[in-house]
Amino acid sequence: MSLAAESPLHSSSSSDDLAAFLEAELELASSDTSPNYQPDEDEEIMMFMSRGFLLAFYRLCLFLFATCICRIKRRKVESLEGIKELQGSVMIETNQENIGIIGTSKKLADEDSCPPHPGFYKGLCLRCGQLAEDDGPMLSLDYITKDLKLGTRESDRLRKEDLKNLLREKKLILILDLDHTLLNSTRLADVSLEEEYLLRQADSIKDDPKRSLFKLDAMHMLTKLRPFVHTFLKEASSMFEMYIYTMAERSYALEIAKLLDPEKVYFNSKVISQADCTQRHQKGLDVVLGAENIVLILDDTEFVWQKHKENLILMERYHFFSSSCRQFGFNAKSLSELKKDERESDGALATILNVLKCTHQMFFDPVLGTDLSSGDVRQVLKKIRREILQGCKIVFSRVFPSKSLAKDQPIWKLAEQLGAICCTDVDASITHVVSTDTGTQKAQWALQNEKFLVNPRWIEAANYLWRRQQEEDFPISSSRNS
Repeated sequence: MSLAAESPLHSSSSSDDLAAFLEAELELASSDTSPNYQPDEDEEIMMFMSRGFLLAFYRLCLFLFATCICRIKRRKVESLEGIKELQGSVMIETNQENIGIIGTSKKLADEDSCPPHPGFYKGLCLRCGQLAEDDGPMLSLDYITKDLKLGTRESDRLRKEDLKNLLREKKLILILDLDHTLLNSTRLADVSLEEEYLLRQADSIKDDPKRSLFKLDAMHMLTKLRPFVHTFLKEASSMFEMYIYTMAERSYALEIAKLLDPEKVYFNSKVISQADCTQRHQKGLDVVLGAENIVLILDDTEFVWQKHKENLILMERYHFFSSSCRQFGFNAKSLSELKKDERESDGALATILNVLKCTHQMFFDPVLGTDLSSGDVRQVLKKIRREILQGCKIVFSRVFPSKSLAKDQPIWKLAEQLGAICCTDVDASITHVVSTDTGTQKAQWALQNEKFLVNPRWIEAANYLWRRQQEEDFPISSSRNS
């Protein structure tokens, strides 16, 4: 098929027309391409990969196609059958097998001179098609497609364009960790005697499409999806553009993505793994082509998000297997050994889904009448957090070393983030004494004055569950001499 002759873009340069054209062409390419097709090296350069990738990636290549069409129109090219050399332009070829780009080997005219180059694919500039050297800092986006690099200026431009598109669709961005957040995995060699029933169970239900337990023989692993995860992803996808971001290896991440998203409707190519991180032992939003002010992150580990703590919703870790408990030093039986699991109705993912819905609703609240492009989801999160323990006035007793500065302690800071007022001395306005010992003076004062006396887990639970917890559920279990 000739792009120049048959593309709706030949008479229109709008983004909507381009999007519709790409989706139509990709649907055709997807249906006609043999699953066993293996491109050679030259064809690799011409192809952007599969339909799933292209649908996720068309915004990024929008500028390239628009540039090509403008040049084709300017030169009044009437037809483009197959691959033809067109001096000073970028070639586009489409057929039933692929849609791709190749650059000419000739120099562009002065009016089309490129530097600074916006980015490169396999060493070829995305705009001019020339084989060129990097002329500035480049961001590697191998997770989208191998050997793709973007310059800082171009990646910033794409983030701004993506922000406009997402806000128009009333969507935000959601970054999802895998292990201990959406699932729990263990090596087959680490399965305990009390867990061996799981191996038989995994084999017996391997043909059940609704199963949540998977034996990954090729990786010698056993994976358990967290209860409610499929409902969570389905409902979250209506409000968010979603990414997977894990510190695991890419092969594992892709295998797990297949379990979570077998139809490739949630993530497509948006699977970021350890090799994509630009800083050792740290995750960063620099590799995400989205504006930071609309990004929410779900992860069980705060440390890896040092630069983006305000975007983070910290998840309660999912410890299904005994090896997971041992890894984090829990001297207790795992959920699998106890033959129980989290409840779907009020488990961690169901709780967080409600937080996401509330955040989304507040961000797009028409009553506020604010400019959405200047809105910040981080401020929305802060507001929701501050309401959790609002009205509580707390004193700590024997929770941290007496000689340490109380205001610097993590649990003090956490209580303040949740809206509580923290004090060092008791008075009539105090509502809660948080302690590990019923024998301290402050603990005794709380009992005598009918104040709430709770252990520190009361604050931690409020943080994970995003609501104030019943105080009687968090008694102090032991007493020592004060």
